[in-house]
Amino acid sequence: MKSVTGRPGRPLKCRVVAGIDKLRAPKGTRDILAPDSARQRHLVDRFAAIVESAGYGQVISPMFEDVAVFSRVGESTDIVTKEMFAFTDRDDPPQHLALRPELTASIARAFVQHRPTAPWAVWYEGPQFRYERPQAGRYRQFMQVGVEVLGSADPLADVDTIVLAQEFFDDIGLTDTSLMVNSMGDEQCRPAYLDAVRGHFTEHAAALSEQSRETLAKNPLRVFDSKRPPDQPIIDTAPSLVDHLCADCLAHFDDVRSALDRLEVDYVLSPRLVRGLDYYRRTTFEFIAPGLDTAQNAIGGGGRYDGLVEQFGGPPTPGVGFALGVDRILLACDAADVFAAPDDSADVFIVDVVGGVEASVLSQQLRRAGLVVTRGFDQRSMKAQMKLADRSGARVAIIIGEQELSDGAVTVRHLRADSDQHAVPYPDIVSHLQELFR
Repeated sequence: MKSVTGRPGRPLKCRVVAGIDKLRAPKGTRDILAPDSARQRHLVDRFAAIVESAGYGQVISPMFEDVAVFSRVGESTDIVTKEMFAFTDRDDPPQHLALRPELTASIARAFVQHRPTAPWAVWYEGPQFRYERPQAGRYRQFMQVGVEVLGSADPLADVDTIVLAQEFFDDIGLTDTSLMVNSMGDEQCRPAYLDAVRGHFTEHAAALSEQSRETLAKNPLRVFDSKRPPDQPIIDTAPSLVDHLCADCLAHFDDVRSALDRLEVDYVLSPRLVRGLDYYRRTTFEFIAPGLDTAQNAIGGGGRYDGLVEQFGGPPTPGVGFALGVDRILLACDAADVFAAPDDSADVFIVDVVGGVEASVLSQQLRRAGLVVTRGFDQRSMKAQMKLADRSGARVAIIIGEQELSDGAVTVRHLRADSDQHAVPYPDIVSHLQELFR
């Protein structure tokens, strides 16, 4: 290790890497290049259009928070105990911070800090960070979109969020998703259910996997998340949470299901669905994509989290929302052959063999007119620039040579449909191309 000077009096330790040419993106991350980056941005734009049409406003939260924000997710969850990227900053006294592993806790913290008028309906997008084993559709830095509604206990608020997610999937062509719904009960009825589940799993502990026995000691509900084969028969015979709901929770859940039926939203009652976070109360739901691997086919989900705001020192404030995984959604779109990357080809490629300045001037004019324009640099030859024009995917090339400059015109050459080319007076080129691309 080599010491590099950081804050005065505090040397910063860093590892000197031999072989800079071998540097790669960190494990569990990747560079997203065009056209995949454009596809991801387009997906977020479509999501924004859906939720903003329903009155949700965007919140942009910090990518890191005090680690105490995320401890509210649940001390028994893997997100807190195993997967957070936590660190200490250089402040005096130092702060214990963490890259955000999820955004609901950040939204709840923001609600308490800013006290907006309730009900507060918001949406978000951005990267989250979890230290977990990378695999297809699961990265240590991953993108999510989601919504939260704080300040309403109405079961129709639960339904509204579910319907928005369904409308988004339909909008991008992902029409074969399955919606799973359940109720987690509340502080009135869950303790009795926890006792029943703990007793069931304890009775069959010898047959559980080692990982599930460890989970059982922390939170018996987390055993339901296991996909390991030895655990499935025991999970299948466990008590059902729906059978233990109190009257208020049962009425809430009945209202949710009745509204989904009225709206003709297909769903499957999934009594083993508990989600992965401790703050959920009452309604929980998850969307799965059949085209993905069965062990990793969830593309998003959420539920109600009444009581979370109080953990941040706020007033009693019910909440409900969801988060959708962008990477998983795009994999599901690939499997269903929908939502292809948008065509990012240029409209025009300018070939300038008289120094390049004319291409700069014309590029600016055409871009201001709304066209996508690219060009070559380094004063390459006509042949080299035409090769670039062909590879760019542009529909036309505009050629500026000595003759064109002398005539006050440009040559427009069609690159895709045919090889036709014709001269256009320079003052008319903008209107000519606008008409051509209409």
